[in-house]
Parts: sequence; structure tokens; C-alpha cells
Amino acid sequence: MRRTQKNLERGNSALVLVLPYMTDEYRKNTAALENYYDEIEICEQSAKCHYKAAFSVRNRLMAERSDLVICCIQHESGGAYQTVKYAQKLNKTVINLAA
Repeated sequence: MRRTQKNLERGNSALVLVLPYMTDEYRKNTAALENYYDEIEICEQSAKCHYKAAFSVRNRLMAERSDLVICCIQHESGGAYQTVKYAQKLNKTVINLAA
């Protein structure tokens, strides 16, 4: 993602990790993750959901908040694909690195 930021000359962009809920991975690797990402958030709405729904709730909220959606979608199925379709429905700019 850092390379993509440079290639797109998006100086006003940020690399944000949005977790659907608190994870053990985050607890164990907090320092490394905070070094890599500009921001780290835990999505309040998805943290309150059943864990199986948390990712789709988080993804929809991220699409709503974004001006630009960068993805790597290779198949026309799955949660990431559904999120990109939702972002397009919201008239967001979508760049698919796999295209």
C-alpha cells in the first residue's frame, strides 16, 4: 500500500488499519502495527455485532467513509467483492490493483 500511495501521488492519504473487533494479533503486535500504519481503529459498530457479521459491517462502514477505494479483487464473489460493489453504488472511486 505504501508503494501505491507513492505511485498515485496521494500525499493526503493515510494507511489505516480498521479492525472489526479487538484481536489477539493486535494485542501481541501492537508496536509493530503502530509503526506500519498511520492510524489503527477498532470499529465500534462491528465490535458489537456477532463475529461472523463483524467483517461485513466494518467493510460497509469503511466504504462509506472513503473517498477512494483501493482493492485487489480477482474473483467476482466474496466479502471484498461485495464491499467494492457497495462502494461503486455509493459512487466512490475504485482502483482494482488486480485489473
